Amino acid sequence: MNTDLLLEPIKAFLHCETPQGWVEEAKKPEHLPVLLTDHLICELKAAQSAMFLIRKYSLDKVGGDSLLEWLKPFEQYVYKREGDWRDLPSKNKLTRSVIPRSDSQYGQDLIDKMVLLIKEELHHFYQVLEMMEHYSIEYKSITPSRYAKGMLRHVKTHEPDALVDKLICGAYIEARSCERFAKIAPHLDNKLGEFYISLLRSEARHYQDYLKLAQSISDVDISPRVAYFGKVEADLITSKDDDFKFHSGVYASSCAYTSKNIAV
Repeated sequence: MNTDLLLEPIKAFLHCETPQGWVEEAKKPEHLPVLLTDHLICELKAAQSAMFLIRKYSLDKVGGDSLLEWLKPFEQYVYKREGDWRDLPSKNKLTRSVIPRSDSQYGQDLIDKMVLLIKEELHHFYQVLEMMEHYSIEYKSITPSRYAKGMLRHVKTHEPDALVDKLICGAYIEARSCERFAKIAPHLDNKLGEFYISLLRSEARHYQDYLKLAQSISDVDISPRVAYFGKVEADLITSKDDDFKFHSGVYASSCAYTSKNIAV
């Protein structure tokens, strides 16, 4: 895989690179449990967000409820500690045969892209669990980072602008994940580093899918909103953060934080 070629459009899309201060914290062995645990939760959150979009904008109640049942084993493992994580691959059987409701304005394209994303995110979810098993890291609940909420608070409240903004936020989250996988991989042991490199291609495609959907739904050029959320995202990434997580800003204890890290 030519990672430089793969990352080139992502680096052009993002308004800043991950500051070195975050990298210095992320490569510390004592932060490996929270790095993997937060990564695990992020994979589930990505699947849940895509599921929400399908249910809200494309399905009737019956179809939406059936999708919730399908996702339940993954949620129960994380939120209630129920089930054996080794059984989860057999639960990942969602197909693109889901049919949109007749009055859906967004139809099958939204379903097709989001179903593929959900399946891949939950496959990654299982792979992270395998990594946690390998490194003898027990799953424990952690508090969420400020990152996604910090972006979503800027989403407009009327449709279809709200959906367009949510898709743009999804694009930035996927693009930043991809950039951070590549950034941290050289500083980890071979097994985990190779795993993170293996995720780059799908994460890169996810951000593009989100952007394409956003533009197809909008009647106007989305470039101004993309630029707006790019600045919001860069500020979250480059500013001081009291909490270390996979998508956190520069951890407050890191002395590597300087004004040169701030995007302009």
